[in-house]
Amino acid sequence: MAKRDAARAEAAFLRGDAGVDGAATDADQRDAVEIERDKARDEVLRGRTWLGRELLTWLLWRSESGDPLVQVEGAGLVVLFTGRITLRGIAGEVTELTARGAEAPYAAQVRRALDAGLLVHQARLRFTHGEDDAQKVYEATLDAEHLDVRAAKLPELMAEEGDDRMLERLSLAAQLSRFVDALVAAFLEERASRAWGKRTVPALKRWMQAG
Repeated sequence: MAKRDAARAEAAFLRGDAGVDGAATDADQRDAVEIERDKARDEVLRGRTWLGRELLTWLLWRSESGDPLVQVEGAGLVVLFTGRITLRGIAGEVTELTARGAEAPYAAQVRRALDAGLLVHQARLRFTHGEDDAQKVYEATLDAEHLDVRAAKLPELMAEEGDDRMLERLSLAAQLSRFVDALVAAFLEERASRAWGKRTVPALKRWMQAG
């Protein structure tokens, strides 16, 4: 039964009919645990948390190369996951896992957990924008549920006067928000394309299993 369910889930996953953490259900033979699992899954889907988790998982995969992921105002945006990362799922023996460490997000243990069905729920990200002297570094924690920017660290302020510093800080905060919007737009474009099921999902699985 377990192997058959896993095969169905994998098939739906590779077709793109299910999300990265989608799970197939055998409607003919369901016990109390499966019913509770389905309820939890429905709650996640209604809250759209699953899409945020897919976004952060996709972003973790794409960011490992260190290349700019999108262009914002004519300059490349490089994203790096740093420090603590939290993974969550809706089925299986483990439904939440937290890893800490400077290189923890890209560790083999995290990839294995992702391959087992967990997805990135919360992570600390570093955004590097621009080139050479104009390059600026931002940091923020993103949560999959609402993609809220938490505990942001902005570049050092250049202005010296109080009002000017406040305006500069607001401008930098708005820029950080634009970074997140640009990444979300890039993900949604790929997620809605035919390439998602044909190329992106298989590539994600190969990356997870390579760890």
